[in-house]
Order: sequence, then C-alpha cells, then structure tokens
Amino acid sequence: MVTAAPGEDRSPALALVNTRRPAADDLATPGAAADWLREHGLEAAVSGPDSLRRLTDLRAAVRELLAALAEGRTPDAAAIQTVNTAARTDAAALQLAWRDGPLSEWQSARPGTLEAAMAALSRDAIEVVSGALGPLVRPCEAHGCIRYYLREHARRRWCSTTCGDRVRAARHHRLVVEQRDEPR
Repeated sequence: MVTAAPGEDRSPALALVNTRRPAADDLATPGAAADWLREHGLEAAVSGPDSLRRLTDLRAAVRELLAALAEGRTPDAAAIQTVNTAARTDAAALQLAWRDGPLSEWQSARPGTLEAAMAALSRDAIEVVSGALGPLVRPCEAHGCIRYYLREHARRRWCSTTCGDRVRAARHHRLVVEQRDEPR
C-alpha cells in the first residue's frame, strides 16, 4: 500500500494524478479503476478499455494542469479542454448538507455513472488549480518520483517519508563515498 501524499485526503483530483507511479499504475485495469473510484467515494463502473482510457486521459490532463501550476506556465490547451469537457458531462448542482453543521457539496444528477465520477474529479481539479490550494501544489523533489502533493509546511520537499528517506540515504551514501575518496 502506498502512503497518500499530503493533500490527497482533501483532493480526489490530486489522488487521481498520483495513481500513476514509476513502478505501478492503480488504474491499470477497468476493475482496478472501479475499485479506486469506489475507495474515493466515486461509485462508478469502468466497463471496458474505452471507459478506462477516458479516465486515464483525464488523469493525464489533470497532471498537466498541476505541472503547469507548479512550474508557473500555461497548461496545454488540450488538457484544459479535457478537464472542462469532463466537468460538464454531468448536470450536478451545489446542495446543502448538514453534518455537524452546514456544508455545501455537489450532487450529481446521474450518480453512479463514470461521467458523474469524472465530472466530480474535474470540478475538484478546477477548484484546486484556481483556488486557495493552487499555490500549495508541488511535485515531489525525490529523484524518480512523479507524484504531487500539497506543501503545507515550508520545509517539506517530498510527497512521503519514503521519498524523504531515499533522498537522505542517497545524500549520506554520496558523502561517505566522497570522504572515502578524498586524498589524505
């Protein structure tokens, strides 16, 4: 089990982007994709290769938005179009819920469909990149890691303690080798 990157609990779109890692893809099969959606409160069937491709295309588009945001550049127009198209595939409305006080949440007109799940992920991506969380989006600085996280502490540079430990271990190894190789 992979440790969630900081912010994944607040943003399913961030969690979606992090389903692809160098050694694994949590959306490798339609069944795995449906399981991932269910685990993130987005009950939807991923019925075959076409549905899976639509979801992974959305993941790539959201990744492009986060990368552009973190790099201070304009994202690819196709990524913006993909996210906007997915966001409008479901007629959702903002509704009031009351759990320990008032809160607003989007309610789908077609719950349980892949379109509703993709629209929810797209709306979240739009809210992240255009809202208060946007300036916190960072790529992990560990060599070989491709995950993103929300940097809520000024000293944080990695998406997980595993990545931080790898970087520190590599730095220690490099120092040991340099000290060993120094002429006496």
